[in-house]
Amino acid sequence: MSGADVNLVLRSTRVVTPEGTRPAAVTIAGGTIDAVLAYDTEVPAGARLEDFGDDVLLPGLVDTHVHVNDPGRTEWEGFWTATRAAAAGGITTLLDMPLNSLPPTTTVDHLRTKRQVAAAKAHVDTGFWGGAVPANVKDLRPLHEAGVFGFKCFLSPSGVEEFPELDQEQLARSMAEIAGFGGLLIVHAEDPRHLAAAPQRSGPAYADFLASRPRDAENTAIEGLIAHARRLNARVHVLHLSSGDALPLIAAARRDGVRVTVESCPHFLTLTAEEVPDGATEFKCCPPIREAANQDALWDGLADGTIDCIVSDHSPCTTDLKTPDFASAWGGISSLQLGLPAIWTEARRRGHSLDDVARWMSAAPAALAGLTRKGAIEAGRDADFAVLAPDETFTVDPAELFHRNQVTAYAGRTLHGVVKSTWLRGRRIAADGVLTEPTGRLLERNH
Repeated sequence: MSGADVNLVLRSTRVVTPEGTRPAAVTIAGGTIDAVLAYDTEVPAGARLEDFGDDVLLPGLVDTHVHVNDPGRTEWEGFWTATRAAAAGGITTLLDMPLNSLPPTTTVDHLRTKRQVAAAKAHVDTGFWGGAVPANVKDLRPLHEAGVFGFKCFLSPSGVEEFPELDQEQLARSMAEIAGFGGLLIVHAEDPRHLAAAPQRSGPAYADFLASRPRDAENTAIEGLIAHARRLNARVHVLHLSSGDALPLIAAARRDGVRVTVESCPHFLTLTAEEVPDGATEFKCCPPIREAANQDALWDGLADGTIDCIVSDHSPCTTDLKTPDFASAWGGISSLQLGLPAIWTEARRRGHSLDDVARWMSAAPAALAGLTRKGAIEAGRDADFAVLAPDETFTVDPAELFHRNQVTAYAGRTLHGVVKSTWLRGRRIAADGVLTEPTGRLLERNH
């Protein structure tokens, strides 16, 4: 593609590229990045210039862990509301989890239903995970061929009866099938025996809930997962890691050549057990938000590369399900729109840069899912961007959030980093909280 085809130039004194942050002009042709050039490059004839001054031009974020719940539990969330929240938060690509919708994405027919529902509602590019449940081993390869990005399973109860967990024999069977066609298995890793043995107390005390989901449940499940992956030469990914104790296990497995990756989430990296008020079940998730010392270990894991990426695990519900009883309240944190400022607020405090944030929240999740056109500001990628004012602050008001049920653990927090605009394939889709009509595409693996 030549400069003559360029129709848009985005310029900033701070453009985050794979080689680092620098002043640059990004030329765009046909929705694709044509080149990343010197800041003072002459604008081609007929091209429009957008100059962001000192605001930072980031690659659009890629969130590979979103529960959209549509269809079937659309009163919890939906493609229209979730993707609007994503766009407002600088996310240009998301992958939908296979459960909490009815039907779950466990067959090709169910995937087709999901895609039909999402097609006209997606404000950002949207792809789909498949589900691995006890009865659908025969459906895994067809789902893979239909374009899902991989398969999610639970090792302990999921919370919804239509998406049962796998026992160890079923896990091995599903993993072997998925490894046979080169797929990816992503795993909610909590061991059910440890959960069953933990004290189970109802009531509003967060300390009681935390005791009911001990770190050992995660550590044991991850140890077993690694053993299966080693034996089967399978590619596996640990979802929403909250236990810092598991990091040495993961690092050692990687050194041995086991193909295991891992994510964590904004809530584990920015919120601590010590600050959760009793009865405040907007903070409930599984695995749980743990203590400050554990959070420090997670940040160390990010810094040394053991943790690959940060994704939201946006798991909303209707307000009535967030009862003050931690045992019975629905578990899930709503953060889709707030992940970038929440992480940037804590990252900057700990001495990390926006280059780090872009790697954790864009490049690494794109690589996990094989989204080769996403995740970086470089020639040949989709022209997906988030424009961030990193030094500006705002206080989270749930009424200003776009996800369907305006409940969030971040209510009242003052965060650094205001998303000024979001761009999808060279088109501005959100600016200062105002969104365009949906132009997101439905994505398939390797397309």
